[in-house]
Amino acid sequence: MTAVRAHPPLPRSLTRPPVELELIIPAFNEQRRLPSTITATLRYLAGRPWSSSVVVVDNNSVDGTLDALDRFTGTPTGLPATGLDVGFHVIGCGEQGKGAAVRRGIETSSARFIGFADADNATPIDTLDRVVELLRAGHGAVIASRHAPGAHLEVEQGTLRRGGGALFRTLAHLTLPEIADTQCGFKFFPGPLAREIVRDCRIDGFAFDVELLAHVVKAGRDVVEVPVEWTDKDGSTFSARRDGLRSMADLLRISLAR
Repeated sequence: MTAVRAHPPLPRSLTRPPVELELIIPAFNEQRRLPSTITATLRYLAGRPWSSSVVVVDNNSVDGTLDALDRFTGTPTGLPATGLDVGFHVIGCGEQGKGAAVRRGIETSSARFIGFADADNATPIDTLDRVVELLRAGHGAVIASRHAPGAHLEVEQGTLRRGGGALFRTLAHLTLPEIADTQCGFKFFPGPLAREIVRDCRIDGFAFDVELLAHVVKAGRDVVEVPVEWTDKDGSTFSARRDGLRSMADLLRISLAR
C-alpha cells in the first residue's frame, strides 16, 4: 500500500499567476500524444471569454516529452504564430504517479477554477464550456462521465481494460455510490476548495481521482457528472499488472478511511 505522508502547503513564491481557469495535464512518457493535445487545447482556450492557462506536470518522463514541449514555451501563448493569449507552463514532479502529478499542479495553482485532463485528449476539450458554466453556478466538482445518461463511447477500450474498469467501478462505489464514473480523466473544481482538500490526499496512483472526489463530498459539496462522447486512445501508460492491484488496494484504503 502507498505510504501515508503529510503534504504541507507550498510557498506562495512557487505558485503561478492567477487566471480564471487552469487546466493541468499530468504527463509520463507522452512524447507522441501530448503535442497534438496541447495544440488543440490552447487553440480552444484562446477562443473562450475567460482567462486561462495550461500546465503540463512532467512526472519523470524518460522519453522526449520535454523536448516535444519546447515549441510551446517561450511565449505567453504557447503558439508563437497566433498571438493568442493563453498561458502555458511546464513544471516537474519528482514523486511518481498520476495522483502525485495532479496534486503538484493543484498545490501550485492560484486559479479561480482548477482541473485536470489526460494527455490523450480522449474527452473533447469543448466539454469545458459546460464545465465552466456549472462551476460558476457554485458546484463543488464537475466531472466528465462515460457512464452517465447521455454519454457515448466513440471508441471503446479493449476487453481486458473494460473488465478491469468494471471491477474498479464496483470498488469505487463503496466510497462514492452516487457517482457513475470516477475515472474519466477530466475533472474540475473551485480553486480554493481543490487547494484545501488536496492537502489531505495521500494516493499517488490512479485511485487519486476517487480520493479527491471523496474529500469533495466529505466537505459537503456536490459532484456533477457531465455526459461526454469519449474516445479510447492508444498509448496509455496504465499497466493492469503494475497499476491494477495497487489501485484496488488504494480503493479499499479510501473506503476504510471514511
